Amino acid sequence: MSENLMDKIVSLAKRRGFIFPGSEIYGGLAGTWDYGTLGAFMRDNIRSAWKKRFVQGRDDMEYLEGAVLMARKTWEASGHVAGFNDLLMECKKCHERFRADHMAEGQYVGQGKAKQKNQCIECAGKEFTEPRQFNMMFETYVGPIKDEERKTYLRPETAQSMFTNFKNVVDSARRKPPFGIGQIGKSFRNEIQTGNFIFRSREFEIAEIEYFVKPGEDDKWFEHWLNEWEKFYLDLGIKKKNLRRYEHPKESLAHYSKRTVDLEYHFPFGFGEIAGIANRTDYDLKRHIEYSGEDLAYFNSETKEKYVPYVIEPTLGIDRAFVTFLIDAYDEVEGGRTTTTESNKEVETVLRLHKSIAPIKVAVLPLSKKEPLTKLAHEIAQILRPYMTVAYDEVASIGRRYRRQDEIGTPYCVTIDFESVEDKKVTVRDRDTMKQERVEIEELGNYLKERL
Repeated sequence: MSENLMDKIVSLAKRRGFIFPGSEIYGGLAGTWDYGTLGAFMRDNIRSAWKKRFVQGRDDMEYLEGAVLMARKTWEASGHVAGFNDLLMECKKCHERFRADHMAEGQYVGQGKAKQKNQCIECAGKEFTEPRQFNMMFETYVGPIKDEERKTYLRPETAQSMFTNFKNVVDSARRKPPFGIGQIGKSFRNEIQTGNFIFRSREFEIAEIEYFVKPGEDDKWFEHWLNEWEKFYLDLGIKKKNLRRYEHPKESLAHYSKRTVDLEYHFPFGFGEIAGIANRTDYDLKRHIEYSGEDLAYFNSETKEKYVPYVIEPTLGIDRAFVTFLIDAYDEVEGGRTTTTESNKEVETVLRLHKSIAPIKVAVLPLSKKEPLTKLAHEIAQILRPYMTVAYDEVASIGRRYRRQDEIGTPYCVTIDFESVEDKKVTVRDRDTMKQERVEIEELGNYLKERL
């Protein structure tokens, strides 16, 4: 199954309406993606799971939705204007451009025509220009005049609005360290090379926390958030064997970081980062104090202490989490899983998504298109819709309809048969065990809510 697994995931995602290539009818726009019905629902569910766990579920958290556009001085203070660069190199033969570090590490090997390190994926050429700096922020202008004064950028990360609003949150929410600000939002990076489906895109969504602590308590809180971040994935069904922690060596740390650990997943193309935890010390708040002239230090009125907090930053990408959940849940069963009829000898796909992130929670399936059944089935679907996402399907054999729902990860199917009209009961089928249980229609809502 691991052979060509990424191709199977991409095919499934488009065919069933999870993800479509951006601007496809115009030839596509590299590094952009559109989420279809199933993808949009699943993405919402990932966001909700994150928010419930790390914001609603804790008493030391606040929530923020910052603007995508910020004053240009924000990005000067953060260091992005001067230092948010990758080294770019260009193939002299076909003029395709690549990240120099990825080329040297062999990350392009196996893609296109690249059979070895330092080989172009488009033409197999091996001659490149000298690497040069390339700033990855998208430039734009505020107002009708395009000049340097009005230039700003689409944010490359969500973190800065949490730093610039630190004082606002302290004052409005009456917070004192340790406490965190959480945010989920769009970010934009003009990547030199995108690839591996939605793993590396130019428009993506980040869920992150800036957790403000008293200097000296940062090591303890770093460990706390490292464990919490990993547990988030494990509790949503990711297999532990597919995860590993990567500790950045001190010589490769960002200039502001005291310690950084990435959480990596074993993708079909190798291990890739899906989350990270950084100890940013007091770098960010001090830089904004310097550039804005505002006092962002915290003053404890009880102890009369004044200090600039250290910041622990746990970050994860919603899109990378999305593709991680898809890959980890993907399962193929040779010959199908049925035990009641003869095997159809086909490969059956089951998406074993955790119930909380599955896009459709229950499918309502009348055994026949005849009116007594379809009328009752529609009524049942309507009763369930206020509480969960429901799919209704009456086309093809019941076995084929079960397989459709298994392929998109629907945890439960509710079948309405001719007996249902008489005994007011339906059959509920479990996606993973395939066990079927007869449930009274009056109890169906509670039955499903308890299990979801």
